Amino acid sequence: MAERRPAVEWPTLLLLIACYAVWAMATTVLSAFWLPLGVVALVLSVALHSSLQHEVLHGHPFRSRMLNEALVFLPLGLFFPYGRFRDLHLAHHRDESLTDPYDDPESNYLDPKVWARLPGWLRLILRANNTLLGRMVLGPAISVAAVLRSDGRAILGGDRAIARDWALHAAGLVLVGLWIAATAMPVWAYFVAAYAGMSILKIRTFLEHRAHDLARGRTVIVEDRGPLAFLFLNNNLHVVHHAKPGVAWYRLPALYAANREEFLRRNEGYRYASYGEVFRRHFLTPKDPVPHPLRPGN
Repeated sequence: MAERRPAVEWPTLLLLIACYAVWAMATTVLSAFWLPLGVVALVLSVALHSSLQHEVLHGHPFRSRMLNEALVFLPLGLFFPYGRFRDLHLAHHRDESLTDPYDDPESNYLDPKVWARLPGWLRLILRANNTLLGRMVLGPAISVAAVLRSDGRAILGGDRAIARDWALHAAGLVLVGLWIAATAMPVWAYFVAAYAGMSILKIRTFLEHRAHDLARGRTVIVEDRGPLAFLFLNNNLHVVHHAKPGVAWYRLPALYAANREEFLRRNEGYRYASYGEVFRRHFLTPKDPVPHPLRPGN
């Protein structure tokens, strides 16, 4: 029998309110007091807002999709339309396609045949992007460029749904822009903070999935309970999220603790003890090759 979800998931709703409060203070009071302090607070609120958008697309905190999406409509992070994030991420949740260069929209692997045709300078950039430092510095720009390219082609090809998502995003940007214009934070500082917020999120996505013969062995567990785990809303326990995508963020640690051995058996032991270990092992060392190691031609 399916567990009945509450009509309102208060931890998520209250966290959303707190996130917007920090965002508002970052751009006004804190920036007026000392701009670097405002920028740091804004970076954190932008990263948390993206994690909350992830909660919303999985059906939290209300049962109403319209009401949920209204809560995260404003593009605090500037770069991605919520509608595109939602649709691409839900497509990513087809576990049998995880890491596939064509069928997984969040994969960083390339088809070896495509890789072989790339110019040397682009290969160099993509190799750097497979280090944690490179993913944090280059990753946001690479992701934005890739989405703009693919969505631009789709819109020119007549895809009205994608065009609508970008139109709604533009409307949200106008509202955010009007707010910024009325606050103490310069536009350039907001842009820097939004990019930095996306860089922090790249720490989470950097090694969430690996190439593995078994679909269930492709998704990581990072047993971290520190500030990054909070900013990511426990999505570091990623195999738990993929197994139970409808479970709210605040219930994931207990669910993992109660079934730790089963989840580690499920994902073939793909585990890191903390994000400190992730930094030590991969800050300057690529975690894996760019061409998918299990596809023909590699």
